[in-house]
Amino acid sequence: MTEFKPIKEGKVREIYDNGDSLIMVATDRISAFDVILKNKVTNKGKVLTQMSKFWFDYTRDLLPNHMLSVDVKEMPEFFRQPQYEGRSMMCRKLTMLPVECIVRGYITGSGWASYQKTGKVCGIQLPEGLKESEKLPEPIYTPSTKAEIGDHDENISYEQSIDVLEKLFPGKGEEYATKLRDYTIALYKKCAEYALSRGIIIADTKFEFGLDEEGSVILGDEMLTPDSSRFWPLEGYEAGHGQPSFDKQFVRNWLLANPDSDYDLPQDVIDKTIAKYEEAYEMLTGKKL
Repeated sequence: MTEFKPIKEGKVREIYDNGDSLIMVATDRISAFDVILKNKVTNKGKVLTQMSKFWFDYTRDLLPNHMLSVDVKEMPEFFRQPQYEGRSMMCRKLTMLPVECIVRGYITGSGWASYQKTGKVCGIQLPEGLKESEKLPEPIYTPSTKAEIGDHDENISYEQSIDVLEKLFPGKGEEYATKLRDYTIALYKKCAEYALSRGIIIADTKFEFGLDEEGSVILGDEMLTPDSSRFWPLEGYEAGHGQPSFDKQFVRNWLLANPDSDYDLPQDVIDKTIAKYEEAYEMLTGKKL
């Protein structure tokens, strides 16, 4: 059996070269505030992979994506070991674009903090009098640069995203920046509407895109997982305060309340975290993991 070594390791994912494709393996690592925590969250990688698969299938008519298969039987023998089952995705190779495409449908988190100070989120002027967690009149696009592990992503404007892409693709910066913005908003609207019908509010999320050999924009990375999105229960939702969540915010809140934890979670926080991830998966897909 051929041994595979990751060609790249992110905060959560390991990427393996499979010749004309890549294999992305979602581990059970969890990160918060751009730090990888000391704990593993059992089954988390499976939730991320299977939820991404669900959304990639759901949005394929809107935009092609990089997913080829999540069936390890279609991958090299090395990935047919139990530790890769359910958490591996074979993907098309893309030239990834260095912009994190963030879309916010509700005002929360750092956006709420910024709005309270300036009335703006990432430089975008918003109506006066919004309450915390309130739905925005229209989703807003607030891209950021992609940081290396240990660094923080930096918010940029849409105009700055044109400059970032123009440097890499002379003459194409505005075209690609516009496509990223428009696809991000369209994907969010389609999926947020579906999630609402299943009892989940998608407050915000991020997408990543790449280019195929022809230079077409393709959706890559992960999609609408509890790692990359804020999921709130529709039941009990009301603007004016923070919301309970199905996502990493639970871990972030615990870390903020326990600044001396040295990024080490107690077991009950780990157990509650995976329970929230699995509940979100079941509500959205109608299936058990």
